[in-house]
Amino acid sequence: MGEILLNLVYVLLILAAGAGVMWIVMHFVGHAAPAKREITAIAEQVRSVGKLIGLEVHAKEIATAKKGWSWMPPLVLSQARLAMIFQFEKQYYVDLAAIKQHDIASHGIGHFKIKMPPVLGSLRLLEVKPYDIQQGKMLGLVDVIPMTAERQGALMDEAQNQAAELFDKSDERYQTQAIDSIERHLRSLLGMTGAVVEFIWPVPGGQLGPLETDEPALMKKNALPEGVSA
Repeated sequence: MGEILLNLVYVLLILAAGAGVMWIVMHFVGHAAPAKREITAIAEQVRSVGKLIGLEVHAKEIATAKKGWSWMPPLVLSQARLAMIFQFEKQYYVDLAAIKQHDIASHGIGHFKIKMPPVLGSLRLLEVKPYDIQQGKMLGLVDVIPMTAERQGALMDEAQNQAAELFDKSDERYQTQAIDSIERHLRSLLGMTGAVVEFIWPVPGGQLGPLETDEPALMKKNALPEGVSA
């Protein structure tokens, strides 16, 4: 019995030594292997736009994915782990190119009403930084649970959905702030000509009406007197 146990210990030691040698060889071979980078440039569509951005909201999110059995001792089989930092940006804007001649009505010299297009939102993924990628290893040596590119892509999709939900919770407040900013910029620009402008924004239900904002209306005294042309 003692001889069998001794032989078993010898076998385990030989296997451990072989695994150690294999890990050392793979480690040095991996570092010594030549590296090659290839970058492919893709020409995107270029088009003219009339966006006036009223508000930009940034959010940073840390997402973590694990694969494996948490009840297994890490020395026997560790879990594959992927942690990434995502930075999102959502822009709230109006498309000024959507404003047509019939959307502008004159109410006396220097007084105008403009029917504005709806405020739109565009969510973009600005940056992705993986800061912890670990493969699932058996005995701390052999990779048995890889963290594949497919899993990384799925994690990115999950993070983007969570970011969209985060923005949606405050979407109404952000849209109001965007309208304040857009009106402020347009009034500043049009006020240089002495024009008094009332903006008519779309409201829920598809109707149009003035929207309450924090931006005060331009004082009528800045308008051109009647009978005086610009």
